Amino acid sequence: MRIVIVDDSSFSIAFIREILEKNGFDVVGEAGTLEEVKAVVKEKKPNLVTMDMTLPGTDGLECTRAIHDIDKNIKVVVVSSMMDDEIVKKAKKNKVSAYIQKPVDADELVTVINRVMASDELYHFLDENYFIVFKEALMDSFNKMTKTIPAYKQEYCSNNEFESDGITIIIGISGKFSGRMLLDLSKETAKQLTAAIFRREPKNDDEMMAVLGEFANIVSGNACSMLNKKNKALGLRVAPPSILHGDSVLISAPGLNTTAAIAETGFGELLLNVGFQRGEEKWI
Repeated sequence: MRIVIVDDSSFSIAFIREILEKNGFDVVGEAGTLEEVKAVVKEKKPNLVTMDMTLPGTDGLECTRAIHDIDKNIKVVVVSSMMDDEIVKKAKKNKVSAYIQKPVDADELVTVINRVMASDELYHFLDENYFIVFKEALMDSFNKMTKTIPAYKQEYCSNNEFESDGITIIIGISGKFSGRMLLDLSKETAKQLTAAIFRREPKNDDEMMAVLGEFANIVSGNACSMLNKKNKALGLRVAPPSILHGDSVLISAPGLNTTAAIAETGFGELLLNVGFQRGEEKWI
């Protein structure tokens, strides 16, 4: 972890640097003015910046905005003697990740920095792994429930609205990060899939919808369980399924980045679409 310290006090810089370096952090630079902040962030490319609020000719919020203009992913932790409701509210609005009041407590500073960066690393882990796991869960569910294994023939990012093939099952996901899984298939594919699971034809559309809802619940539940086993901090949970069907159903844009794949099954094509979003970070 690469950290830059922003403060106009040489004592504060030395004090904070001592705490950080004793705890294994790499302090790659320091700054005391807006121009110095811009220069050191561009040159050193830190992961995190500790930010004083009172600086000559500027303030911590202006410096924070300048940092995020350079790289929006850099975390900013305010370390300042000034702390009241109004200034904390402004700090949140300016995407500050945490706020610590001077005099600095070493344990508090280290704990806050670790929590801020752990959230970033956790989302990166989820983003790298979730679609692999959901594809595996879908294949495993097909194998156990129908004794067949689908093949994925196409994978792509999908953030636009689309027209359903006939039936769409949506599962909401909550936890550290929110998301949703969507399965879309034609009515004919749904009938064949239900018949394979039941070992008989579905009695009616209601029975077929109930089977599809439970099938989607199993896929998403198993996938979330696998992700939670990889990192229990995710705490992912699934909501009951919502099922949309009809001759002309338009699925609106998800409002989050998603990944989709077409699964070629023994019963017809099925669309798997999954995505997660960070949402508002918990204030520390």
